[in-house]
Amino acid sequence: MTKIVLVGAGSLQFGAGMLGDVFQSAYLEQAEIILNDINEAAAKRTQEVANAFISEHGLKQAVRVESDLAKALSGADFVVISIEVGNRFALWDMDWKIPQQYGIGQVYGENGGPGGLFHSLRIIPPILEICSQVMEHAPDATIFNYSNPMSRITTTVHRAYPGIKFIGMCHEIASLERHLAPMLEQPRDNIHYRAGGLNHFSVMTDVTYVDSGKSAYDDVRARAESYFGAQPGYSEILEASRCTGKAVDTEGWMDIDLSHVTEIRPWSDRWLFKVILDRFGALPITYDSHFGEYIQWAHDCSDHRGILDFYTYYRSYLGNVTPRIEAKLHERVVPIIEGMITGNGYEEAAVNIPNAGFIEDLPDWIAVEVPANVDGSGVHGISVDVPVGIRGLLSNQIGVHNLITEAILQAKKDLVVQALLVDPVVTVSRGIPELVDHMIAEQRPWLDYLN
Repeated sequence: MTKIVLVGAGSLQFGAGMLGDVFQSAYLEQAEIILNDINEAAAKRTQEVANAFISEHGLKQAVRVESDLAKALSGADFVVISIEVGNRFALWDMDWKIPQQYGIGQVYGENGGPGGLFHSLRIIPPILEICSQVMEHAPDATIFNYSNPMSRITTTVHRAYPGIKFIGMCHEIASLERHLAPMLEQPRDNIHYRAGGLNHFSVMTDVTYVDSGKSAYDDVRARAESYFGAQPGYSEILEASRCTGKAVDTEGWMDIDLSHVTEIRPWSDRWLFKVILDRFGALPITYDSHFGEYIQWAHDCSDHRGILDFYTYYRSYLGNVTPRIEAKLHERVVPIIEGMITGNGYEEAAVNIPNAGFIEDLPDWIAVEVPANVDGSGVHGISVDVPVGIRGLLSNQIGVHNLITEAILQAKKDLVVQALLVDPVVTVSRGIPELVDHMIAEQRPWLDYLN
């Protein structure tokens, strides 16, 4: 019997999604699934939904709640983490807007730049505590993490616990995969692609036609203008939802039906995307809101309306949708678990793991997003040939990641100030110590450990 612990399962969005993924698996029919959350009542709500689905569909999995993490972890084979602290959107607003008031032109506030730094300072300590308990009570378990900021969490965890089996997972690679087949007018199984970089800051490194083995990258470049220039973005999705009342789930691996969206701004959500493609010759896997968090000149050329409309739509969608369990695959953790259980080797499109030489010019300790081979012995990263110009952009993040990691592990406020001052997005120096003091005061108790 495979034992899977879901940490943060009080979130019905996370819990229902993961349970649906497990329930559709032929290899996890006898799985024991433990729901853990600091809010036991919320975890029990998820359990009720799960047990109703199990009863209705005659499934064999066992789902139970265990609020004591040490007990939950005992004998675990796999642990999946998806947590946040405090009021997610209120804190996100602070991460984004307060640094702007201090003169920092960040385009977003979740994973990179000052917003990503303060997000990291809040979320990484509780994840380190979870990992500490895993190392004590289930040292052989493989941990999958969905929480952001992904690369900074993964980097810090591996520095704190060398040898830990900790893998960051993100579905953003689907933002690339779902477009390749229609753009190239090919069935999806005739396209093989790879991408690499940092989480939310990676590019497609190669793409080939399976039947001929011929590179398709020149075809992607040639068709990008007519294809991506005509794709709806979040401004159009938001406007359509307001007009029609139809909310579309844009997260996960499934295809998205946007046929109801009719009016489209050219290159919606992809102004910076277009600059990267034109100037660097590489196709970003994601939108301006994510890619632009890491680049000092992104504020100059990003689709700011699209970014703001994405945030508005995402916040509204999560606030109004009632998650439900569907026995179909939404995320990629379960296929990896299946690959490890069966030993049937396959290539996974994107995992976040320590670099170990997978991307040239980056140190081994920094967490990168690369494809991986999955087999009975685990997850093994694959080297990718990231263009030299993109490697230059990625290299700007080395010092930032190092200082954020050390600021958290040493609990030192002066290292937080230094992390901001080496971040390429921060182009001012006056007021940075005051910004840090301001954020510590606003985000108590989560940042009180800094001294």
